[in-house]
Amino acid sequence: MTVHRRIQTSEVRGVTVVSFVDHKILDAANIQELGDELFDLVERDGIKSMVLNFGNVEFLSSAALNKLIILDKKVKSNAGQLRLCSLKPEIQEVFVITRLNQLFEIKDSVDDALSAF
Repeated sequence: MTVHRRIQTSEVRGVTVVSFVDHKILDAANIQELGDELFDLVERDGIKSMVLNFGNVEFLSSAALNKLIILDKKVKSNAGQLRLCSLKPEIQEVFVITRLNQLFEIKDSVDDALSAF
């Protein structure tokens, strides 16, 4: 089993649920490491159905948003699906302002996101 420093993963009904360890995703080195860990789930582990649980995240930089866009492309290129959930209002607002809410399927809770598969 792979050890992750920036994320925690679990599997629920065949869907990988990813939770973030950091409350603030700001530091460039941490964002790079986070991206690598997320990309490995798709590229190395072959995960196709993924929920990103933002319940623990209070702040997210634009560089982190870029990693999410790349992750979405990787998941879709592998015929997979990605859902986001539990975004705090201020993070949800960033997705709306950047129109990323039109790219990502965002749900209120992990259960809602799992039900969307």
